[in-house]
Amino acid sequence: MYPKLRSLDIRAIVHNDAPYILLRDPQRLTDQQLLVPQPLAAVLAFFDGSTSIDEMVDAFRRRYHIALPADMVGQLAAALDEAVLLDNARAQTRRAEVLNDYRRTPFRPPALAGAGYPADEKALWRLLQDYLENSDVAEDADLDWSRPVGLLSPHIDYARGGEVYAQVWKRAAQAARDAELVILLGTDHYGADLLTLTRQNYATPYGVLPTDAALVDRLATAIGAEAAFAGELRHRGEHSLELVAVWLHHMRGGQPVPVAPILTGSFHPFMLNGATPANDSTLGAALEVLRSATAGKRTLIVASGDLAHVGPAFGGDPLDRAGRRVLRAADDDLIDVMRAGDAAGFFSAIRRVQNRNNVCGLAPIYLTLRLLGKSRGEQSGYAICPADAQNTSVVTVTGMLFK
Repeated sequence: MYPKLRSLDIRAIVHNDAPYILLRDPQRLTDQQLLVPQPLAAVLAFFDGSTSIDEMVDAFRRRYHIALPADMVGQLAAALDEAVLLDNARAQTRRAEVLNDYRRTPFRPPALAGAGYPADEKALWRLLQDYLENSDVAEDADLDWSRPVGLLSPHIDYARGGEVYAQVWKRAAQAARDAELVILLGTDHYGADLLTLTRQNYATPYGVLPTDAALVDRLATAIGAEAAFAGELRHRGEHSLELVAVWLHHMRGGQPVPVAPILTGSFHPFMLNGATPANDSTLGAALEVLRSATAGKRTLIVASGDLAHVGPAFGGDPLDRAGRRVLRAADDDLIDVMRAGDAAGFFSAIRRVQNRNNVCGLAPIYLTLRLLGKSRGEQSGYAICPADAQNTSVVTVTGMLFK
């Protein structure tokens, strides 16, 4: 047996005053999660598909000078298999079953309704209207639909980012109402695939936003169908598209509009290999299809992305007052580049510091700027949001309308 871990969400937590590693499945083949005691978790590095359990025990002993019983590793492997967290025949069979069920439903149900925001249409309307009515931003009525209009929206929870959501979506109200096609580009928090598609419609408490299946098919042809849909199940639980889809539907008064929901994966490889996303053939082919789709249509392109994620909650040092000033200055630099509509400059500014501030909106913002071409951005709102109980970790968010 040569067990191999699937691509998982792995987090360090404290449970009953003891350190553990929590393993969760972003594709949710099952709802099972696994807690592994931290001293044992180091052996997970050897679950690479090429190492037997006996070899793991030997490698663990040589690296850490600790004797690890083979039966303990065997029990861990069995628990991982039972939870469908190993890359094997059981997981492949389960994935096919879950994917078939997902594709047979009429729409993707909202994963956060009733938890991240009200599931009841009237309660949701009241919540978002309260945010909008407390904002003194004016709608932008001066839109030129001869080319696409762009929008940067946060995807943090509404409780922390509601004011910024309201500022940018209120500014873009006419664009949201008048759009004939909306391209939604959202951060794929758990996927390495550059672009991940789905043909599923996206539901909100207001109804259903129909996915432009023909456009998705054209994108899949350009990307390659296997790559385009390999991580499709991540659409079920990913919040980045859902939270902006709800705002879009609200601003349209519940009226539907065709959407193209696209999850954008990590640009981390571009930080290391000397290449740039500008030279990536997959991205280039997808962008060409999207540009073609916007011709003759009032198209709104929405980048769903937050900015910095810093502090202990994200593996960094605690953020003090001086650190917040440095962070705000770094954000201001990125905002200036976005205002200029400079996709290459935006990516270069982040790569120059190896994305040390963990800008999770890198991919959707960059791709939106590429799609828009020559544009100017107008900032609407900015917030530094707490990300831990000690207020030493933060997430920063902003909004921007591009014309």
